[in-house]
Amino acid sequence: MTQYAFYFDQSRCYSCQACSLACKDWNNLGIGPEKWMTVYEWEEGSLLHSRIHVVAFSCGHCENPVCLKACPNHAIFKETKYGAVLIDQDKCKGTRQCAVVCPYGAPKFADDAPGTKMSKCTMCIDRLEQGDLPICVASCPMRALDFGTLEQMIMKYGNNRQLAGMPEADITRPAVIMTPQAPKKELIPYDKDKAVVLLQQRGELGKVFENIDDLTDLPDDLMNRNRLAMKFRSQDSMLEFTKNHMG
Repeated sequence: MTQYAFYFDQSRCYSCQACSLACKDWNNLGIGPEKWMTVYEWEEGSLLHSRIHVVAFSCGHCENPVCLKACPNHAIFKETKYGAVLIDQDKCKGTRQCAVVCPYGAPKFADDAPGTKMSKCTMCIDRLEQGDLPICVASCPMRALDFGTLEQMIMKYGNNRQLAGMPEADITRPAVIMTPQAPKKELIPYDKDKAVVLLQQRGELGKVFENIDDLTDLPDDLMNRNRLAMKFRSQDSMLEFTKNHMG
């Protein structure tokens, strides 16, 4: 079996959602949490020291697919031509055992109702059979995504299979190669302390805020999305963590 793989460059992605929207359109997925390609976004740091992080992820099509082993109805299988992990909708009973064990949240559900069948990324096998790239890769305007055999992706980009905050790759061995975000650079040096003071005082309008520490020393729980989360307690919480409430 030849294993095909995705590639993701974190520095190139700015969360435009083109990949996610193209995936929904191509696969006729409705508005809501069934986002086979999901763009996760979170923020770290405080004023003048903050940074946005983004991860676009669909499915690892793993070498060790724990979802396959967990399904009591044998509805999940790994096809042999491309190495894609797929779901047989006729066999799926909506037990969600796949979602429990998958560390990446790849199994998707239209709602939280018991018995709702799982759906997921298909690696766009229909497009591959026509000689085309997966729709997410073809639609990315920043070329943050690539696709080919796992061997090709490793030769081009190395063999890093996880980013900061993601699950350990050794658990399932995802067929996804990733390049982490480049270190943050200060392009134009400036006095950060002075900038905060100037921001605090707006002429005759009075102070915008009383304590500078309120902006520069934020409690960890102040921001809703302050970490990478790929598994969720409900479909609503998944939408909250993936940029919007519309899907």
